[in-house]
Amino acid sequence: MTLQESLFNQLPSDTLYFEKLAQAQGFLKIAGVDEVGRGPLAGPVLAAAVILPAGLLIPGVDDSKKLSQHKRETLFDIIMDQALSIGIGSAGAETIDSINILQATRLAMLNAVQQLSPQPDYLLIDGITPINSALPQKTVKKGDSLSLSIAAASIIAKVTRDRLMTDMDQRYPGYGFAGHKGYGSAAHLEAIRRLGPSPIHRLTFGGVKEHAACTSS
Repeated sequence: MTLQESLFNQLPSDTLYFEKLAQAQGFLKIAGVDEVGRGPLAGPVLAAAVILPAGLLIPGVDDSKKLSQHKRETLFDIIMDQALSIGIGSAGAETIDSINILQATRLAMLNAVQQLSPQPDYLLIDGITPINSALPQKTVKKGDSLSLSIAAASIIAKVTRDRLMTDMDQRYPGYGFAGHKGYGSAAHLEAIRRLGPSPIHRLTFGGVKEHAACTSS
């Protein structure tokens, strides 16, 4: 049995399983790709792509949604220090409204990959939808829990977007972006009703579109 065949027969309990599988096929620079921000009513959908050194294990790296803010921030610094390459891509509210959230997510992921230097030769993408890239790629459902590279990308994306939304809270006060990060909390919905949408709100999303006629400056 070849190494590739034996890897196919393994259960993906090893968080480097998908990376090892790609390496067994001859790929050397494997990028994990993930996004954050598909559900919020405001702000961009933001993606990260991360190439880690082959065989590197970073204790604690997991799906960013499972980690505390403090843990994410700590791991963010470690990943930034140890990764071979990191790319960030985003698609803002106007793009989301224009092409829909799925296509905007794919675009943000593609932009993140294009920012990598060196460029990868293989992509591991969280979810079930490939991106518009000629690079060999594999989609991995719940990949942020199964692949170390994708989990690292999820942490980079989450921390980066959270920081951006904290900045947006100062630029567009009154909405509470620093707290809910653009998600549809009761306080956020009430702020939209009271103030109207801001320039970073997604005007095609429920909870916003009903108030799109009274846009905040």
